[in-house]
Amino acid sequence: MSKNREELLQKDPKKLMFKLCTPAILGMVVIGLYSFMDGVFAGQLIGKNAMAAVSIAYPITFLNSAISTLIGIGSASILSRSIGKNDQKTIDKIMGNLLSLVLIFSTIIMVLGIVFTKEILILTGAEGEILELAVKYLRIIFTGSIFVNFAQSANMVMRGEGIMKKAMLFMTIGAVLNIILDPILIISFGEYGIEGAAVATVISQIIQSIITMIYFIRTSKNVRFHKIKIERTLLPEIFSVGLSAMMMQVMSMVQQTLMYRMTAKYGGSNQLILMGATLRIQALSFIPLWGMSQGLQPVVGTNYGAKLFSRVKKCTNTFILGATILACIFWIPIELFPKQVLSLMITDISIVSEGISNFRIMYSAFPVLGAFIMGVTFFQSIGNAKNAGILVFLRQVILFVPAIILFPAISGIKAVWFVTPMIDTIVFLILLYLISREYKIMKQQLKVVR
Repeated sequence: MSKNREELLQKDPKKLMFKLCTPAILGMVVIGLYSFMDGVFAGQLIGKNAMAAVSIAYPITFLNSAISTLIGIGSASILSRSIGKNDQKTIDKIMGNLLSLVLIFSTIIMVLGIVFTKEILILTGAEGEILELAVKYLRIIFTGSIFVNFAQSANMVMRGEGIMKKAMLFMTIGAVLNIILDPILIISFGEYGIEGAAVATVISQIIQSIITMIYFIRTSKNVRFHKIKIERTLLPEIFSVGLSAMMMQVMSMVQQTLMYRMTAKYGGSNQLILMGATLRIQALSFIPLWGMSQGLQPVVGTNYGAKLFSRVKKCTNTFILGATILACIFWIPIELFPKQVLSLMITDISIVSEGISNFRIMYSAFPVLGAFIMGVTFFQSIGNAKNAGILVFLRQVILFVPAIILFPAISGIKAVWFVTPMIDTIVFLILLYLISREYKIMKQQLKVVR
């Protein structure tokens, strides 16, 4: 039994959570800093329209995140369960298959993204200078699609194996490089500063991708490149498990695009700038929860593969409690000091003052997102794509889309801000039901195993 596998199967859940989640959370925060710092530097060095442009472009980059998540989460889920079963034959197929899928899907996204950038951004309701700046920024971002998708999906495989510290290190290298290059290239590009921010991001992604590739070719002990080919036997499970994670990214793009559109329709340019800042801050504060879920995935997958169902339940509950506490760590200061937080993105104090109340409303149900992301990860890790998909689609499509269209038509701009916390609360209650039902099924399976 390898040391990583032994820890996943035997170590105390609380200790395991801290060991796996600390580097995973730091690593995911680092990923979030890529686009967040683009927005900060654009707002401070270029102006509020540049910040709004980067913010509006951000949800469109979820097209890349969707691809890397589909391939990465699907592959990591197979890997962790294969480790639990000691199935080396399957493990040897993972990286070659991953690279093949990344090359195919990323090329499609890159071409479509570059060609239809303006048409996609128009759907957000952006216009004038904000739209033109967003187009310039996003076209350059799409040129790095292959690199970012390989780096992120391969990083998920590392986390699926339980190699959290090295995964965090690779992401940190890319993010720190981006933070260093951002102000340098924004200033040196002069009137083309928004392009400089995008170039800094792409260069950082290329460097991270190269480092990751070298690791899997030369350093990794268990998961390496063998044949670079599509493994048909892996595809059904990758797509079924990864689909819900991918749809979370795609639907986040749809969700935020609709929010921008309704904000522009009912609130005007100042509200659009506020929504841009709010969604960027919310995205950054959500990322640590996503990072914590990356720590949960190998724990649940490996123990489920080894048929240790009571341990799966205990670990999942521990992580749900930890994620809720983590969400509160972000939620409390944001609710107490909204003016200071918004001022990180917006230099115009009058716009900041206008947005404080709505900013608080948007964040009011944030603590339940800890349980939500842990629940979705739990279902993905045990291969229950159906329940994971139900939760994602309810939160981001089935309940959200009619609400964001209907309520603002009745109540105006205020409704745009309260729809998200309302939906999150409803989905949280549904999650509690689904996860308790799954625990009962595992209890029955445990009796059969015994």
